[in-house]
Amino acid sequence: MAALTHARITPRRSPARGHADHGWLDSYHTFSFASYHDPSFMSFGSLRVLNEDRVAAGTGFPTHSHRDAEIFSYILNGELTHRDSMVQKGKEGKEGEQFYRMKRGDVQFTTGGKGIAHSEQNESPAVVHFLQIWATPWARSLTPRYHTRSFSEAAKRAGFVPILSPLAAGPGASAAEEVAAVPRIEDTIPIHADLVMGAGLVGVGKRFEWVVGGGEAAVSKKKGRRVYVHLAMTKGGKARVRLDGREGAVLGEGDGAFVEGVAVGDGLGVESVGEEEAEVVVLDSD
Repeated sequence: MAALTHARITPRRSPARGHADHGWLDSYHTFSFASYHDPSFMSFGSLRVLNEDRVAAGTGFPTHSHRDAEIFSYILNGELTHRDSMVQKGKEGKEGEQFYRMKRGDVQFTTGGKGIAHSEQNESPAVVHFLQIWATPWARSLTPRYHTRSFSEAAKRAGFVPILSPLAAGPGASAAEEVAAVPRIEDTIPIHADLVMGAGLVGVGKRFEWVVGGGEAAVSKKKGRRVYVHLAMTKGGKARVRLDGREGAVLGEGDGAFVEGVAVGDGLGVESVGEEEAEVVVLDSD
């Protein structure tokens, strides 16, 4: 039985997504991206792009620029090397913000701001599978910067783990507050948007609850929030989840759902009803 009777939940089925197979890159687009354009799927709150990508070994995205976008990669399987354009291959030195070999559990975040250039290459012998997500920032021409953080598998099996939360200083942050990069939720990556991201590994028969807004103090918009739930394609089609106890909101791998009309503090139930553990990502936006 549905608990959030005031909420509207609309599934976005995997086969209906945009799809492009370039050989080296196999990508599914929840929202309009590159050659895929659908006016019905342009954005959802601050959320602008959600691509589920697989990149072949020895290939990747060469140096390219970003501007006025918050961009984050959530690694599902394999390895993806992030390298700023100023870092020469073979002379990277210690891994850090400008150079990092991302693995499962890692999230790499980029504020494009007034302009930044980097590459993302699969320098491993196996395919890398990851989510590429973009959000529209609350201001233009921000100072570009990177953040990388790892998140525990064990924690994700206990409940939803917050991954991103708004920069605590907000849209009026000073230069010093930008450098300090303090997020609203402790141990998350700060984002320049009224958006919270969470992730969980929901075991078969288990039920997790996502608290909308990530807590009273985490977000600015309290009512009418827009939550997108995505079930990653990690278990060969054997994972399934049911949202808010609704039979019409059962998601298979690659499916997502738009949850509208919810407010901070509402609890969205996510129950694993498949044959395998479900990897669920939640994007909770204004």
